[in-house]
Amino acid sequence: MLLPVFTIFKFLNVRIIKFSRQAVCKTVLLLTLCICTFNTFAQDSSHIRVSLLTCSPGDEVYSTFGHSALRIVDSSGVSDIVFNYGTFNFEEPDFYSKFLKGRLLYFVSTMYFDDFKEEYLSTGRSITEQVINFSAAEKIALENFLYTNAREENRYYNYDFFLDNCTTRLRDIIIRYKTGYPPLKPTMPSNTSFRQAIHSNLYKYEKYWNALGIDILFGLAADKTMTTSQSEFLPDNLMLALDTSSMHQPLVSYTTIMPPTEVIKNETIFTPAVVFTLLFLLVVGVGFSQSKAAAIFLNGFDGLLFFLTGVLGILFIFLWIASGHTIVKNNLNLVWAWPTHAVIAFFVNSKKSWVKKYVGFTTVGLVMVLVAWFFLPQQMNNSLLPIVFLLLYRSVRRYQAL
Repeated sequence: MLLPVFTIFKFLNVRIIKFSRQAVCKTVLLLTLCICTFNTFAQDSSHIRVSLLTCSPGDEVYSTFGHSALRIVDSSGVSDIVFNYGTFNFEEPDFYSKFLKGRLLYFVSTMYFDDFKEEYLSTGRSITEQVINFSAAEKIALENFLYTNAREENRYYNYDFFLDNCTTRLRDIIIRYKTGYPPLKPTMPSNTSFRQAIHSNLYKYEKYWNALGIDILFGLAADKTMTTSQSEFLPDNLMLALDTSSMHQPLVSYTTIMPPTEVIKNETIFTPAVVFTLLFLLVVGVGFSQSKAAAIFLNGFDGLLFFLTGVLGILFIFLWIASGHTIVKNNLNLVWAWPTHAVIAFFVNSKKSWVKKYVGFTTVGLVMVLVAWFFLPQQMNNSLLPIVFLLLYRSVRRYQAL
């Protein structure tokens, strides 16, 4: 018993017989630290560490908003496993049809952390790890749930982009197994809509084309105001919410940031607004030419423009009727992308009176759309304005030519 005490005093360069005030203070401090450390290990006998992993966005469409996963380190079982609720099978029969109709099942998958880390960091994506404060009992219960949920018969679920995705699932698991779960503070201004939250996330990473695609496909549901809880459907928002939890009961004990092995920059001057504006100016410029080549070009261009716009309108109708995704229903982009344009595209060069009436009606309709553009209940992507003006311009020229 005397040997450890003697060792401590020797470590402090203090003689046993001759005490000093400084030596006593150092001894008490060292003993206190040893006792605290012992109590910490004694209180948490689970040997489990639970952390939230938040990955930055990637270049693929499915990785546009980043990703979230749970990491479970179990030192007693010598395991380090990542649970990923954002998995789907590309080889699923009728994959694209099921995806568009909202019938593609997502599932939880597991992989070793080293493999997960290599996959993300090597593709230029960073990983932020937040270790969550759970008691030993809470961690054991959470780990048991995850392994049970990862079984084949339990792993599948119906994905919902806003309300039930790979991030909200993790949020719900943390809430379920954290006793006295502290309320999370808002990470975005009040009255923020889902679409505005999406824009904030995408523009931060300069993903303008992704934002355009989403604004084209998402309908009125994306313009609903989010609650604080609903805003956590984005990985970055959940990460920030955990960091800003109650200071009296913090959820995160510490955070680690793992930078990518290579940095991929997506900066480009060719944003949708720039590309569509240049296209509009090109067509207007060609329209001033009286050459035969210009006329041939414009005839072909008008047919293609109306056809593609019409196909887009047909897609909106199909998603509205057939898809289980509520976010693609009630899409007001139909006010400028008329499905009937796909038919009129084959008659733009016709001299028939009904064709002239159609393009005249289109002209009036597009003028009304432009007047109401900023007042529609669905927020429209302003990058589409050059396209709408282009449709209007070519409709006017077609009407004048007939």
